[in-house]
Amino acid sequence: MIEELRIRGIGVIADAHLDFSPGFTVITGETGAGKTMILSGIELLRGSRAEAGQLRDPEGSAEVDAVVSLESGGIAAVSPMLDELGVELDEDALIARRTVSGKGRSRAHLGQRPVPVSALADVWSPLVAVHGQADQARLRESAWQRMLVDRFGGEPLAKALDRYRVLWQEWRDTQAELADLRASLADRERTATLLRLGIAEIDDVSPEPGEDDALDAEASVLAHAGGLRDAAVSARGLVSGSGDEIDAGAVLALLAKTGDHLEAMSSVDERLGQLAKRIRAVATEMADVDAELGDYVRTVDADPARQAWVEERRSRLATLRKSYGATIDEVLAWREDAVAQVAAADGGADRLEELIAAEHRLGESVREQAAEVSALRVSAGEELIARVEAELQHLAMPDARLSVDVSCDLDDLHAHGADTVSVLLAPHPGATPRPVGKGASGGELSRLALAFEVALAGDSPVPTMIFDEVDAGVGGSVAVEVGRRLARLSRGTQVIVVTHLPQVAAFADNHLVVAKDSDGAVTEASVLRVEGEDRVAELVRMLSGLSGSQTGAAHAEELLEVARAERDIAAPRTSARAGRSAQ
Repeated sequence: MIEELRIRGIGVIADAHLDFSPGFTVITGETGAGKTMILSGIELLRGSRAEAGQLRDPEGSAEVDAVVSLESGGIAAVSPMLDELGVELDEDALIARRTVSGKGRSRAHLGQRPVPVSALADVWSPLVAVHGQADQARLRESAWQRMLVDRFGGEPLAKALDRYRVLWQEWRDTQAELADLRASLADRERTATLLRLGIAEIDDVSPEPGEDDALDAEASVLAHAGGLRDAAVSARGLVSGSGDEIDAGAVLALLAKTGDHLEAMSSVDERLGQLAKRIRAVATEMADVDAELGDYVRTVDADPARQAWVEERRSRLATLRKSYGATIDEVLAWREDAVAQVAAADGGADRLEELIAAEHRLGESVREQAAEVSALRVSAGEELIARVEAELQHLAMPDARLSVDVSCDLDDLHAHGADTVSVLLAPHPGATPRPVGKGASGGELSRLALAFEVALAGDSPVPTMIFDEVDAGVGGSVAVEVGRRLARLSRGTQVIVVTHLPQVAAFADNHLVVAKDSDGAVTEASVLRVEGEDRVAELVRMLSGLSGSQTGAAHAEELLEVARAERDIAAPRTSARAGRSAQ
């Protein structure tokens, strides 16, 4: 339950501190006093988006703090999330804080740790439920009616829905892949046909890696064979001379003479001997060059047939390079990729058959699971409607009859199953049942919304339930019954209600009044807990707007007496924790 709440800088609220208690708390006050801003603060703690217009000072900041005490059920619900966030409880209490600024910055804390704002919603959802007039509008919607039935269906229906959604998503994914494959299969086959032509053209030439570079080099040699031979012959003449014997003036002969001269004097100076050895090494290397020049001269002769073949081969490779890549290596890479694409296209038909079979199999499974969900909804809906009708007996709608129509169309599956859920209302005997969205007045919607929440409270308990003027559109004896139902609801959960109705406020265990100061601000002292004569005075204000009215006071005392009688039959509640404050 929420123990304490402090709000600073939101709307007309400068600084307000509220102490809550177990059971039933009402918040009242004149229009514009700031009651709605209190709920806005709670919504910020629940992770809602901060709007710049909410801030009292657009250039400043706002802050909301709360202390929430947790019983064993609440601890079990949020402990996994708190452990993941590294948040520790303070004696089974959770301290939460949200700070927002006019510049759009927003910070959240749980315990003493900063957390993402989204974590607030995750943690608060199992602890606090807020119901407002928007719920009455949503009650007209078939989707909301389906959600109420699903809530009442509890764990069996929730698990069946989970199984359905897993199958439905797999089925939808398979359908999407099948549609894509069917749409692309013809294009892929046309592409594969063109790729096969390209592969065949490349295979007909059968190029080797780097072959184009090698042929370019060979073609250059063949084109200049005469000049290359002449150059080699001239070079050999300089190295060794012409004929079989070495000419006296050739390089080899001169090196030999030089070596001999140096060798002759090496006994006098060893350094000349070392130079002689180096000269002889150069002579040996030159002899090898001479031999290779001889071989080159014999092999460099131009071969017209070879030259024609090389040019023809280069032409074929050039044709491939124009179509498939700048180099033969790129052409071969293109071929490898094309082969993979053709293989994928060839496998498309097989994949198509697999997907058709999978889509059919999953479709049958999804429909079976949808039928199971639908059956559970029918059962849950009938029991829920019976409970709601029982509540309406106490909300001045004793003759109202409700029914739930769960229309299952297994050919129209969606994320929530195959059902369209519609709650039908016959407000009086003889009336034709009509959908709630079309046949219920505003006051009837208010009572229906409350009846649904009371009926659902026992099966999906939330430690704290907050109602924002859910009693709008009712009054008189109906308002008394609304107060009584809220009081009974509060026996098992904390109930906080913002109301303008004294008949509802009289049933509260804790009555908080929000009052404006003369300058329009709300301070901590402006949110007061009223008891005794002060509470009677607030009820008189709510009843007639006249202060000091004896008739109004008598009426207020009468309402309080009715409420006391109701509390006398209620089970005792545990007392509130004490000693903590929202810093």
